Amino acid sequence: MKNSYFVFSLLAIMLVACKNNVTAQSAANIDYNELSEKFLAQALNGEDTKEIRGVFANSTLKDLELALDNDQKKLAFWVNVYNAYILDILKDNPKLYEDRGSFFKNEQIPIAGDTISFAKIEHGIIRKSQWEYGLGRIRKWFPNKLERKLRVDKRDYRIHFALNCGAKDCPPVAIYEWERLDEQFDKGTENYLSGSTIYDASKKEVAVTSLFSWFRGDFGGKSGVKKILKNLNLIPTTKDIDITYKNYDWTLDLDNYIEL
Repeated sequence: MKNSYFVFSLLAIMLVACKNNVTAQSAANIDYNELSEKFLAQALNGEDTKEIRGVFANSTLKDLELALDNDQKKLAFWVNVYNAYILDILKDNPKLYEDRGSFFKNEQIPIAGDTISFAKIEHGIIRKSQWEYGLGRIRKWFPNKLERKLRVDKRDYRIHFALNCGAKDCPPVAIYEWERLDEQFDKGTENYLSGSTIYDASKKEVAVTSLFSWFRGDFGGKSGVKKILKNLNLIPTTKDIDITYKNYDWTLDLDNYIEL
């Protein structure tokens, strides 16, 4: 009887070990960046994304940590996931956008065994644990484990011209590939700023998107903004130029797409 119990226990242990090994191998075979691209493409086309959302929900923190092993992979993945979920959720229920404050803070995105908010993705992971009301100058004190493990190592101001929160004045949605992320980010930044920046030579004044004000620390303050605009030839010089911020149009617009 004891021998039978021992054999049964050993078989049970082997079955569990085998199952865990298969699960680990399956997770290792998932290209999370490619899956995020497919997720966004399906959301843009109005297709059913349930299967992909299930993969993200059932992934583990370790799966994502191993797969997203550099900032290019992290940024491409999270921007695609953020933009796809905006489309998925708001196309089904646009009334949620009427209370934007709650919408972005609500934990409604199942991923890695957790449920997170759009704010967590944007400010915690993509902006490296920035306090969302800190103008890009104040870090969060106690980010949780998921945020610490998956956040970027370095902030990149160009993400502000890639994330689409559903508003008319948001940058257009694009599908980002980590291998050519710098090229896409540069194109997206130039495209958005060229279309939203107005320079008045007679007043030596430039009107820019409010994003530059809300996240001023990400851009290096006003001097940093001027350098960005000068590098894109949107202003002739960085000296003695006044900056004004345009009103942001929060009208819901879910048909804003570009190929980069």
